[in-house]
Amino acid sequence: MDQVVDSAKPAVFFKGYILRISFISALGGYLFGFDFAVISGALPFLRTAFALSSWWEGFLTGSLALGCIVGCLIAGKIADRYGRKPGLLVAAGTFAISSVGMALSPHLTEFIAMRFTAGIGVGMASMLSPMYIAEISPAHIRGRNVAINQLTIGLGILITNLVNYLFAGKGPDAWRWMFGLGVIPSLLFLIGALFLPESPRWLILQGRVEKATKILSKIGSGRYIKESIEKIDRTPVRENSSYKMVFAKSVRPLVLIGIGLAVFQQLCGINVVFNYTSTIFKSVGANLNEQLFETVVIGIVNVLFTLIAMWQVDRLGRRPLMLTGSIGLSIVYLSLAYLLQVQAQTAIISVFVLLAIGFYATSLAPVTWVLISEIFPNRIRGLASSVAIVSLWLAYFILVFTFPVLAEYLGAYGPFYLYAVICFLGFLFVKAKVKETKGRTLEELEENFIGR
Repeated sequence: MDQVVDSAKPAVFFKGYILRISFISALGGYLFGFDFAVISGALPFLRTAFALSSWWEGFLTGSLALGCIVGCLIAGKIADRYGRKPGLLVAAGTFAISSVGMALSPHLTEFIAMRFTAGIGVGMASMLSPMYIAEISPAHIRGRNVAINQLTIGLGILITNLVNYLFAGKGPDAWRWMFGLGVIPSLLFLIGALFLPESPRWLILQGRVEKATKILSKIGSGRYIKESIEKIDRTPVRENSSYKMVFAKSVRPLVLIGIGLAVFQQLCGINVVFNYTSTIFKSVGANLNEQLFETVVIGIVNVLFTLIAMWQVDRLGRRPLMLTGSIGLSIVYLSLAYLLQVQAQTAIISVFVLLAIGFYATSLAPVTWVLISEIFPNRIRGLASSVAIVSLWLAYFILVFTFPVLAEYLGAYGPFYLYAVICFLGFLFVKAKVKETKGRTLEELEENFIGR
């Protein structure tokens, strides 16, 4: 029986339900943050346990990104063919398996294999969580809701760094507990994802309008349901999306912008700070306890500034935040590189590290994910997002693989001069190519950016 929709009534939104399913989906972001941050606290132990050279240290850290690339490609196909929810469930199960596997790894080979597996889960979640949230969120709160995913990433980083700090004195096998505890949030994510509804946009594109209407009625009522269905119905649909469609002439400029934003978010260099905090502060004489304490402080600052971004992304807009963050990072990196070069006091270096985190957390960190979830047409959003995010993880691998080697030959300060230049080039790219997207539905953006 078809659900009756009273389109004469003004739109009313059920924000509690929207936030609840957004947070459940964003638990994928928490686990992304966990796998991303756990390596920072574990590296001092892994160097000893596996006798790591600078090359192996970079590869071990970057092996997560190689798995992420595979995860993105898998998620893109699943999302467009089977729906967003199945991909989230697979990601959750992969997280749980890899957490146990890393904790129990007897040798370097097994550990890298399990970290690669963790990357598959991270890659899937990094694409599916923000895309799912964008598709179930009304336009006026979409930016804030997608930024919830970045908030949970930040919370994952903070809590993981705190756990690392607490386990630091528990002996040479402390790293096993650091990784193994990831199974707890993994199982919570898996259970929560079982209760998520499917994306109504995906359902409508599959012709399952009645089921989509029931889900939309839980998100909003009145005119919202009718207008949402009409706008989604106007989206051009083909049976199966393909990479040929992703790189078609009409959408190619958007795909290249998405790739550019994704690569910039990583090559801006901030994830060197997250992954190699111990290396950076060791270069200026900080002991292990001080190194791990810095990771906790970084996590706190990251979460606080992500909250500011959530507050402002639907007010100021995406473009102003990206411009401010990129030029701010460029200036801070120049200062940080000089301070590291002259072996300044740890406290002064910490201030500039935290400034860099603050600029990143209010701009490139959340807003890049928001834009990637918004700018692609409905019919290819899964595959197009996977292409952009594969590019992101390739850039991440290059970043974290090269830093230990560059730091060995140039000193820990050397790479930050390079990152400063990249951030300035990123500022010019955003200024020239990125349009504002706040306050528009995904279908309006599709019509305005590429037409029909």
